[in-house]
Amino acid sequence: MIPWKLWSSQIDAVVRYDLKRYWHGRRWFGVYLLVLAPVALLALRWIMAPARNLNANMDSLKFIYAGFFQTFMLRLAIFFSCMTIFSQMFRGEILEKTLHYYLLAPLRREVLAVGKYVAGVVATVALFLFCVTATYLLLFLPSNASTAFFASGPGIPHLARYLTVAILASVGYGAVFLAVGLYFKNPIVPALAIALWESFNFILPSALQKISVIHYLNALCPVPLPRSPFAVLTEPTSPFISIPGLLVFTVVILAIAVHRIRRTEITYSAD
Repeated sequence: MIPWKLWSSQIDAVVRYDLKRYWHGRRWFGVYLLVLAPVALLALRWIMAPARNLNANMDSLKFIYAGFFQTFMLRLAIFFSCMTIFSQMFRGEILEKTLHYYLLAPLRREVLAVGKYVAGVVATVALFLFCVTATYLLLFLPSNASTAFFASGPGIPHLARYLTVAILASVGYGAVFLAVGLYFKNPIVPALAIALWESFNFILPSALQKISVIHYLNALCPVPLPRSPFAVLTEPTSPFISIPGLLVFTVVILAIAVHRIRRTEITYSAD
């Protein structure tokens, strides 16, 4: 009989302990900067610029936010934040010579890996739900047309979809970089390779485009951006396929990471 109750309580304990360490750690300065910088810039814009009548330009604002979200938020902020947080979950413990404390505890390594992953997802999602909500509101609210945009227009549904994409991005990239941190001592080189794969995904053959996180995330964004003239045309993926497809991809990557941690031997002298 599988001890689900025991495992869930152990996962909860790992999540709580790791979250407490994350919030008090110094490694996250770059992550906080990526989260707070766009919020601070848009807040400054609102303070310095009076409310304007942007009825005619509301569509332009939607495209501006779509460009900001799909370029800065997905490909830079969330991507590199997940690299910073998840790739160091085990590598950081090894460098600090603290991983053996976890391994001496009476819990399975699979449970430890899942607990650490869930803690990273909770922390990343919390940060970027705040960032997405704040930047979205700060961009649209200064307009005199914002009341109609949020009350009877697409304002709230679009925000909900952007928040969903941010959550799924944290889930997908978190799994990828958890595996990277377990297979590579230095995550920079594989992270750059993954960044290139995600950034130039649009020029790959249709079948290869689906072996990426960004392919499924772009399909869920409410405002599509114009395609590059070099893009390989492929059929847009339905949200009913994108979300399960991304979750299946995440589970596969997590299984690979768990397989690795089960066979990992801790030798601090080698690091």
